[in-house]
Amino acid sequence: MTGSGVAGGWAATVVWVGVVVVYAGLSSVWTAHDPGWYSRLAKPSFQPPDLVFGIVWPLNFLALLGVGVWFTRSADATGVWPATLVLAASVVAALAWAWLFYVPHRIGAATVALAVAAVLTWVLVVLVARSLPWAGLVLAPYAVWLSIATALSVQYARLN
Repeated sequence: MTGSGVAGGWAATVVWVGVVVVYAGLSSVWTAHDPGWYSRLAKPSFQPPDLVFGIVWPLNFLALLGVGVWFTRSADATGVWPATLVLAASVVAALAWAWLFYVPHRIGAATVALAVAAVLTWVLVVLVARSLPWAGLVLAPYAVWLSIATALSVQYARLN
């Protein structure tokens, strides 16, 4: 706890929010890099419709922002900085996936990066849930989504 009586202080909140904003911004730039290439890929049988991606990703980013602000500002939260570092590492891995997949089209390497992001996100869920169980539940769908995305990426690598 900081001297202000708040778990991570404003610095943790600013870092968490900054990481999520950079994540949302860079991933949108990279996923829009070469839409023609993506549309020509053979898709796995369990590929959700494009509309699902357009709904789920903004909700994931909102969940990350909302939980992050509450978690980093909660007097009941412990382990704010370790969780923030895990978030940052998972975002680096997820952004590596977005860049590797959509820019140089290195699907295999992208799949490994996304698997790392998914594992780290599950670690994040556990770290947050230790202090704020409801916040861990709010982040769980994002972790599930990254796990599904990893399975999709495995299939993209296999099919293409």
